[in-house]
Amino acid sequence: MLRIYQVSEGFIDMDDFDKKILKELQINNRISSESLGLMIGLSATACQRRLKKLRASKVISKEIAVLNGIELENYVTIIVNIVMKQGGTANIDNFKKRMHASEYVQQCFYVTGDSDFILVITAKNMLAYEHLTQKLFFADENVKKFSSTVVMDNVKVGLNIPI
Repeated sequence: MLRIYQVSEGFIDMDDFDKKILKELQINNRISSESLGLMIGLSATACQRRLKKLRASKVISKEIAVLNGIELENYVTIIVNIVMKQGGTANIDNFKKRMHASEYVQQCFYVTGDSDFILVITAKNMLAYEHLTQKLFFADENVKKFSSTVVMDNVKVGLNIPI
């Protein structure tokens, strides 16, 4: 059994049914409790009870709609490597907050290696991305350099965790 930490109640246990629920929800989180129960061999009520536990424990951290930017208005995706001039808690935290606040930054990773951050950004077009670089990178005196890689094809996009 996998043990998951939950601050308010100590540890909770996850069994194979919980793992099956999580696996199915990563494919389709709009599935009904009835259908989910039929797929994994539990009643709808048992599925609902387990879902409530998984949400409360933060194993399920967010349930969202994932939009297809290409179909929507042909948005571009850009992978950006950021190198900071100076580290330090205040500089790093300030950058993290700014990235978190930007609706264009889909993902922001604080990383080891040659870069300090790797971002996944979406923009309506390259001109919009250029304006965004002025605001997010050139205006930040602590950004030493950044490099951009434009995505030509979304071969695989997801956040699934293998269970």
